[in-house]
Amino acid sequence: VQLQASGGGLVQPGESLRLSCVASGNILDYGTISWFRQAPGKEREGVTCSRRQSGTPSYAESVKGRFTFSKDKDKNTIYLQMNNLQPEDTAVYYCATRIRALILSACGDAKMYDHWGQGTLVTVSS
Repeated sequence: VQLQASGGGLVQPGESLRLSCVASGNILDYGTISWFRQAPGKEREGVTCSRRQSGTPSYAESVKGRFTFSKDKDKNTIYLQMNNLQPEDTAVYYCATRIRALILSACGDAKMYDHWGQGTLVTVSS
């Protein structure tokens, strides 16, 4: 399984970006699909998590109302729409998948994932 993330870039505060992550396999085979991010000098943190058993993705408090997870099963692609970006959103963003579904409380544990994309850098600066 390979995951190819793209869409990062340099934007100003308040602007938007959409990240994409193309999977080599069928995304419907994954029990859990998530986006993480890692800012310089910080640990990797979960941003959003989509679980097979839940129809609604979960979001970190810091991005609720601004970020939206979506997926296109025909293109085997997941997306992260990021609106109203702020400097604190600056990080390398990673997509990650796990074959088995996770419970909600485990979604943010990076060790639980089987496969990772290579990361795409998002820089928010004026």
